[in-house]
Amino acid sequence: MSSAVRYLVFDVEPAADAALVAKLRYAGESIEPAEALRRYRVELMEKHQTDFVPYTFQTPVAIAVGKVAGDMRLQDVVVLDEPQFRAHVMTDHFWRGWEAYRRPTLVSFNGRGFDLPLLELAAFRFGLSLPGWFQTSGKSFEQPRSRYNMQAHIDLCELLTNFGATRFTGGLNLAANVLGKPGKMDVQGDMVQDMVDAGKLAEVNDYCRCDVLDTYFVFLRTRVMLGQLALDTEQQIIAETKAWLERKADEVTAYRQYLDRWGDWPNPWAASE
Repeated sequence: MSSAVRYLVFDVEPAADAALVAKLRYAGESIEPAEALRRYRVELMEKHQTDFVPYTFQTPVAIAVGKVAGDMRLQDVVVLDEPQFRAHVMTDHFWRGWEAYRRPTLVSFNGRGFDLPLLELAAFRFGLSLPGWFQTSGKSFEQPRSRYNMQAHIDLCELLTNFGATRFTGGLNLAANVLGKPGKMDVQGDMVQDMVDAGKLAEVNDYCRCDVLDTYFVFLRTRVMLGQLALDTEQQIIAETKAWLERKADEVTAYRQYLDRWGDWPNPWAASE
């Protein structure tokens, strides 16, 4: 059925566990968690020119999921455990939702290198059982966690780089902008930790929603590239999605912000006709 959920386009935003940072990075020192995190970020910046804390020290603070039907049309975008945004509940809802929708294909941008390891580690941390995801029987390339099993997970970054043969400089922001979509707007990924510290969880989740929309539009174009979707059909679906966002914009602030920065793909074929 074309209306059944066939794909789950998702994005995760994390924040550091400051207490864990204090315990492991500065063992034996009398240091408050907040100060430990500040100090660790300074050290990371000095050494790596980024203060982004490794995912092993992080837990989810936002998980947004776009439900996509078999005909590639977007049905809904949800942020999990709204408005509490509790890490253990969000993680549970993500994995239980994947099972409830009969294990649709997960779609991400760089999810293999970040989002999924973070969600797997969160399941470990919170005592969740994921036998459907951690299948160990059968052929290795058929198991959901196999890098090359695109029935279980399509990482668009890996698709566009031939599974890491090249670097995709510019990331999702570049891919979305190539298609005329907003990409990164007022919030960047490196701002999330400070926003969480300031209690701006709702704003972080709005940012996560917009990343899912960008990922969805990039996903549509890859289906054109793979010969699974006609270009005219893709453009029709995009128009329908824009109309859907306009209907929802009064309910969800993030959609209005996204529409305010909306751009249409500059179609070179139409320009040459």
